[in-house]
Amino acid sequence: QVQLLESGGGLVQAGGSLRLSCAASGLTFARDTMGWFRQTPGKEREFVAAIDWFGGRIAYTDSVKGRFTISRDNAKNTVFLQMNSLKPEDTAVYYCAAGAGGISTSQLAQRDKYDYWGQGTQVTVSS
Repeated sequence: QVQLLESGGGLVQAGGSLRLSCAASGLTFARDTMGWFRQTPGKEREFVAAIDWFGGRIAYTDSVKGRFTISRDNAKNTVFLQMNSLKPEDTAVYYCAAGAGGISTSQLAQRDKYDYWGQGTQVTVSS
């Protein structure tokens, strides 16, 4: 049974930092592309960042470039999202996702290419 468990969300003031973690079990983690998405009420879930299995391909949505960093520790089956210089518009539920067997570079931002999803963790940035 595949499980993705996010942690690290919370309430932070604008300009602050949070580090999200996603612990994976039940899949061949080291071969999977891992991604972070976020969603606010009434909006579609949007791509934030993704990293391939060996970290050679990394992608970010434009609004987080230079502020967020995605990384992974394959020995611990964990992917991270370091979020710095947070803004109120970063407020959302953040979801971890896994693409079994990998995802091509052109498809990293496509929700339907990810096979497994976590339950999400709330991030709230106050102004």
